[in-house]
Amino acid sequence: MNNSNYNSRLSRQLWTRCLLSLLAWALWTAAVAVLCYYIAAASSWDGTGVLYRFVSWAHLNVAPLYLLVTAAGGFVICLRFIARSLRCLDALVDAAQALSHPTEEPIALPAEMEQVQTQLNLAREQALRSALAVKDAEQRKNDLIVYLAHDLKTPLTSVVGYLTLLRDEPGLSPEFRARYTGVALDKAERLEDLIDEFFDITRFSLTHLELERRPIDLTRMLQQVADEFRPQLSEHGLTCALALPPSLICGCDPDKLARVFDNLLRNACHYSDPDTQVEIAAAVEEHAVLLTFTNRGATIPPEKLERVFDRFFRLDSSRAARTGGAGLGLAIAKEIVELHGGTISAHSGDGLTTFQVALPKS
Repeated sequence: MNNSNYNSRLSRQLWTRCLLSLLAWALWTAAVAVLCYYIAAASSWDGTGVLYRFVSWAHLNVAPLYLLVTAAGGFVICLRFIARSLRCLDALVDAAQALSHPTEEPIALPAEMEQVQTQLNLAREQALRSALAVKDAEQRKNDLIVYLAHDLKTPLTSVVGYLTLLRDEPGLSPEFRARYTGVALDKAERLEDLIDEFFDITRFSLTHLELERRPIDLTRMLQQVADEFRPQLSEHGLTCALALPPSLICGCDPDKLARVFDNLLRNACHYSDPDTQVEIAAAVEEHAVLLTFTNRGATIPPEKLERVFDRFFRLDSSRAARTGGAGLGLAIAKEIVELHGGTISAHSGDGLTTFQVALPKS
């Protein structure tokens, strides 16, 4: 229900109750006055006594007396409804203060504001969930930065150590010189990867992705990405099988979509069993293009599968030093796919993990 409509309805409800109460009081006092008149007329009076004098006075001043009693009762009724409205306002102010610092205790409002109470409690629950998600993401980011900062020292120490050895030992044989140079280069590349992860964190946190769409043959793009990953797949003892149509034209941002495919294949390399096959398939439905990336490896538990697209989440933090993942790849992939108007999902079972990307056909 629209909030303004509900507020108007609540105001009308309070005003209606107040007017009905005033009308009921006026009718009740009129009925009492008429009843008293007939009782007095049917009674025998001796012309003396206080009661007779009061009844005579009331008979002579029936109109002013009726108006006075009705007005006094109406004043009390109005005060009662004003007090009720003020209590509702006070309760709403207290609820707003409670909403600024939400707790697990639900917000309670007067019965007249049941709809407002429901909406405020929904907002409170959403605020609690958002605060928990932000806190969790911040903690994961802080943990990751601590890990990266600590891990920067290891390859840097190795690079400095081997380069110092090459400088101080000019008589090293070409074989050892080549070996030490290769180790130093590997460690320098590892250091570069870690620094790139810091830049990824900054870009993901501070920038907003914008698309530059144009018609692209997804079949050709996927073939190219798979060819580029062939050395990395071979390094892990993996092969890649493509099941693609001859041509698959889709309007998209090729650079950003290539990053999605890159992240999905990189993820498959990290978490596939050795000597298995990574499968990439595509199918065209009525309104969407479906792309699937399937690898064989450990089944992802449901509680982790729900979080694989969260920022800074890694499936296996103990393998982070080898995989070098910052926990951003799948989160960035999800953002890019959703910017294209598509969806991305993950399924895992019986040792098979499949990531499905659905893109609009246009």
